[in-house]
Amino acid sequence: MGLKNETKSKYDTKTFYKEYVSGMNSRQLGKEFQSDSERLKKLYFDALKETNPNSAPQKIPITQKFLSLLSALTKRLNPVRRLVFGISVVSFFLHFILSFIGLTIYPIQPLLLPVAFLGMLAILLIELLEKSDVQKELDFARDIQLSLLPPSATEWQQHEAYSFAATASEVGGDYVDIIKTEKGTYVIIADVSGKGISAALYMVRMQALVHLLIKKLNPGPKELFLELNEYVKSNKMDKTFVTACAAFFPNGEDHFIFARAGHNTPIIFNKKLDSTFSLKTEGFALGMTSTRMLRKNLEEKKFQFEAGDSILFYTDGLVEARNRHNEEYGEERLDGLMSIYGSLHAKSITQKIQSSIELFAGDEKPMDDITFTTVHKNDPPKQIDK
Repeated sequence: MGLKNETKSKYDTKTFYKEYVSGMNSRQLGKEFQSDSERLKKLYFDALKETNPNSAPQKIPITQKFLSLLSALTKRLNPVRRLVFGISVVSFFLHFILSFIGLTIYPIQPLLLPVAFLGMLAILLIELLEKSDVQKELDFARDIQLSLLPPSATEWQQHEAYSFAATASEVGGDYVDIIKTEKGTYVIIADVSGKGISAALYMVRMQALVHLLIKKLNPGPKELFLELNEYVKSNKMDKTFVTACAAFFPNGEDHFIFARAGHNTPIIFNKKLDSTFSLKTEGFALGMTSTRMLRKNLEEKKFQFEAGDSILFYTDGLVEARNRHNEEYGEERLDGLMSIYGSLHAKSITQKIQSSIELFAGDEKPMDDITFTTVHKNDPPKQIDK
């Protein structure tokens, strides 16, 4: 266990060095290098496709490939920085050309290399500063998104729910919600295709629409998904799709009504049978097909849910999490945990799963958002005879 001393200490060269080299182990450096290489490779091929749409990459001259990549990189700079970049590059090459031919021009030549270095350094520092400002905006957006999530712990009647959410980047496209109404309580979990800001914005819009539909129509899970599909399919140019599960727990009943739109199958623990099973129902993801086709395909079923039972809703980021050996966490581990701990309270089950995934993944960063929520039904309160 690594413990960090958070008391204030003197900031010296040793402290600066520790901060500077933090994270510079061989595995992390290798991963970061691979990630940066992939990004540069993608930028390179995108640039070739943009500048030479009708030519195969093998037939494009090397100079044209270099200019395409250089253009793609410099277009990301604003005009002032492009000017500084151009002056720096020209100064750099001019210095070596003059040195190679043995020509000395005072006082210009001695300044060429420092100008090139200072120009590049200035661009780097400004880009880092701008990136820091963007990071602050993303952190603010993350705080807003987290504020829209339900509380970790939620209770209604005999039921209790406990949720966990962790995004792969600053903001994410997973959605979990628990909405109480006069007739019962909705538990909804969804995953918007993609990651990052675009998925997060889509998720926020979906959440607002879900609340509006439930408040206005009080629909069943199937009808809710049909209405949401109309919204997702309203923009024909939009290729986004959403997988989701919705369960409605009627007040005072020992069952819930459930529908699944292409999402991971929830796992339910049955106390009487002391076993688990998956809630496999048919249904396409939202946005994948027309509402008419979805109405025919989407199943809505009723499942018993009695005292001592538990149910786990989760997104694919949980079962697809990988460790350093590139192994997936998998549904079998999740089912095993529910078999062992399914009779416990919702908070305990969620914490057991969280500990398990953290132990499995180790230092590996999640590639996708990880979101899950557990619902448990408690025994009815005992009445004391007078």
